[in-house]
Amino acid sequence: MLSLWLNVITGGVLIGLVYGLVALGLTIIFGVMRVVNFAHGEMVVFGIYIGYWTVRIWDVPIVLAAVIAAVVMFVFGYLLETLVVKRFVNRPHHYQFIVFIGLSLLFSGVLLMSFGPDPRPTASQLSFQTVSVGPLTLDWARIQAAATAGLLIAALGAYLKYSAFGRSLRGAANNRLGGLVVGLNIPRVYAVTFGIGAACAGVAGALISPLFDAQPYLAVDFTLLAFVTVIVGGLGSFGGALLGGLTIGVAEAIAALMFTPSMKTALPYALLIIILIFRPRGFFGAKDI
Repeated sequence: MLSLWLNVITGGVLIGLVYGLVALGLTIIFGVMRVVNFAHGEMVVFGIYIGYWTVRIWDVPIVLAAVIAAVVMFVFGYLLETLVVKRFVNRPHHYQFIVFIGLSLLFSGVLLMSFGPDPRPTASQLSFQTVSVGPLTLDWARIQAAATAGLLIAALGAYLKYSAFGRSLRGAANNRLGGLVVGLNIPRVYAVTFGIGAACAGVAGALISPLFDAQPYLAVDFTLLAFVTVIVGGLGSFGGALLGGLTIGVAEAIAALMFTPSMKTALPYALLIIILIFRPRGFFGAKDI
């Protein structure tokens, strides 16, 4: 019984790291630009399809598929912000909600029209490989996804903290007008920020492509999951996105074990309600958010 619980909790932690990467993309965009990306789940699904097609066409490792997804989705996010999103950054929130919901529906429609509604499993050997460490028996796809996501989160955190662009990004997040006064190129900072957020979503999607069949209808689930994660951790908080992802991953795993597998999608929302009642700002949310 103990080994079963250890396997379940460890599996929840591993998938939670990937959830943290998904949420990190959403929270970076909000933390800097103060816009809420309701199309974030579609960007995750784009990454899943990139993983599916790169493995199918070129038979490349999933990590390389994730690199391709990062590049493609960064360019996609950069161009999307430059062409569309920047026109709504300073508009009222209900305008932003409408445009992002419209983008979400547009992206889902494009995916549905391009690939159809049928699930497409990624034919990766990782899906059938397991590794045993003491009492733990875990699938290799989940381990690789979690390790890669953890390294990317750490690398991105270090880059944003110590690089010149990271200082510009934090300056734009703290005081947009002050950043303009001292000469920061705020439009470029916003475009790169949105590109980074889209890349996080795309990489996470590619990493979990051996675990989730590619299908357009997953987008809504990942959008809701990202929102639950960032709200639990604290909207706009880097560390909160990671802790929220781990919390949701473990909560899903425990719910599937204690109740039924279908309950794993319900427990995170129950957890969200509890967090909103007792700590509306999440674990690490700022008071002004």
